[in-house]
Amino acid sequence: MSMHIFRKKSVEQTIAETGEEGRSLKRNLTWWDLSIMGVAVAVGAGIFSVGAQAAAFHAGPAVIISFLIAGVVCGAAVMCYAEFASMIPVAGSAYTFTYTTIGEIVAWVIGWDLILEMLMAGSVISKYWGVYLNDFMHLMGWNADTNIAIGSFHLDVAPLIIVAFFTTLLVFGTKIGARVDGAMTVLKIAIVFFVVIVGFFYVKASNFTPFIPPAEPASAVPGSTVTGSWEQPLWQFMTGMTPSVYGIPGILSGAALVFFAFIGFDVVATASEETKDPHRNVPLGIGVGMALIIVMYMLVAIVTTGMVSYKDLAAQPNPSLSTAFELVGAGWAAKIISFGIVLGLATVVMVLLLGLTRVVFAMSRDGLLPRSLSRTGKHGTPAVLQIVVGVVMALVAACFDIGVLSDMVNIGTLSAFTLVAVSVPIMRAKRPELPRAFRMPGNPWVPVLIALANLWLMLNLSVLTWLRFLVWLVVGFAVYFGYGYRHSRLGSGQLGEGGDGVALAAD
Repeated sequence: MSMHIFRKKSVEQTIAETGEEGRSLKRNLTWWDLSIMGVAVAVGAGIFSVGAQAAAFHAGPAVIISFLIAGVVCGAAVMCYAEFASMIPVAGSAYTFTYTTIGEIVAWVIGWDLILEMLMAGSVISKYWGVYLNDFMHLMGWNADTNIAIGSFHLDVAPLIIVAFFTTLLVFGTKIGARVDGAMTVLKIAIVFFVVIVGFFYVKASNFTPFIPPAEPASAVPGSTVTGSWEQPLWQFMTGMTPSVYGIPGILSGAALVFFAFIGFDVVATASEETKDPHRNVPLGIGVGMALIIVMYMLVAIVTTGMVSYKDLAAQPNPSLSTAFELVGAGWAAKIISFGIVLGLATVVMVLLLGLTRVVFAMSRDGLLPRSLSRTGKHGTPAVLQIVVGVVMALVAACFDIGVLSDMVNIGTLSAFTLVAVSVPIMRAKRPELPRAFRMPGNPWVPVLIALANLWLMLNLSVLTWLRFLVWLVVGFAVYFGYGYRHSRLGSGQLGEGGDGVALAAD
């Protein structure tokens, strides 16, 4: 028996399937909708907290460079997405792109990683939304709480509310969801700029020196999260280094941490099947959104590290931008930031719900997951699947302690980024004649460098994260060989063999 696990779909097949009766999505989004979606998913609580934490425990004022490195790496990876999305404007993002270039097994791994990334991110963020909503209500002096104790079991109803709200909107149409999300996102951007302008009045030049603090052992920094070998970056563990913070290694591990702040663009590529004139609008929407985000993050990083010394931030239990305002005596700003975070996180939940549904939808349409999941209803959305995804995300958020899983989001994203970057030169060599509305410059060297940069950021994640990631992959292979391989439409002859399926001898 031979297995064709590297069988590929042709681009033509992939695009033709988007018209399949009862399984097609409506095209009604513009480039502006996509830009706002990108900003909506990337500017959540992260902008108010990740920068402060990276400054306190990793890079000091040089966190500004960390943001620039992460932004450049992410921006370059996003350009690879833009080339594919302009060529294959189909739901499923990186999963769909690799199915046409590297083959089914790798596409499955990416799809499985994207499910991990978006489910964990959506659960983590809807959970945090509840935490910040309670914080905001307490700051305003309102006596309310969303936590309910049932015996010894604690249930937070806030994640259930936010997930249910956006699931309902998305069932009625992506455009309605995008409108509500867009209005909230514009308000959120206004809050960020307001906070930055106010913060500039408190900036002292002396706080920027030393700009790159000298490296020191992690154990010497109170509050540092790197305590043992399980929490240190994988490459430091492999090379036997003492866990250290600040200095050049600090800037790099800071970049790996703030990279979390830029994810979400793969979600924008997932919506390309619902975009009008996708060949022009997808690259444009992704590019504008990315530029907006890099500017906003760097401004917030300059203000945070300029208002207070990074050492003062490191002395706080959970440093954030509001900590910086409290330390300079502007406590009122904390209320505005808190409201910004509640708004910010809500919009992220919607985009992740959309993205997760579209990835499962694409995998189901290909038969790798049960085909019944990819039916679309009268609003042109996969209503049943959207509700199932909402229920699962809400349950994970309400019942699990998921602080530990945010790193899983990073490793899922980075692995997808790496494989998409590698796919660009492969597709250029195999199908040079396909129309590309946007071309990644510097092929093949730039995509290969991007893949290596993403791999390097993955090596900066902790040993424990890698172990959990391997367990997730093992479960994924079990599902693929147990169900997906046998039910794949490409394998069952419902689609013509779309390329050079490589036969692997199997016992």
